[in-house]
Amino acid sequence: MLLELLRPLSFFVSMLSLYPIMLKAFFVPGTRWEERLVMALLRMVFAACICFASGILYARSAPGVSHGRSGSGEALLSTLPVRLFLCATGGMTLLFALSWWLEAYYVPLLHQGYWRP
Repeated sequence: MLLELLRPLSFFVSMLSLYPIMLKAFFVPGTRWEERLVMALLRMVFAACICFASGILYARSAPGVSHGRSGSGEALLSTLPVRLFLCATGGMTLLFALSWWLEAYYVPLLHQGYWRP
């Protein structure tokens, strides 16, 4: 009973833990990219702990329910909170690298007047 109530609550907390990563990676004006990267990585470690703890709750099988081979539940990496963390981290990493590249190579061309949209 308690496990069934903790699963959605832990999933909601794991989604909320991903939000500050996006804020620190992209929406802090006046900071350099290196500072944003360090702060985002620190928050990513914290979010990983929360998402993997939530994944452990999802991987744990309910009493009286058999899941096939050994009854141990699904693998930790295939649980919803862990998949959400991995997809969000991959997407944010791709967006961060793209924005870093654009800021380093495209924005200076705009300031020099070489490129006018």
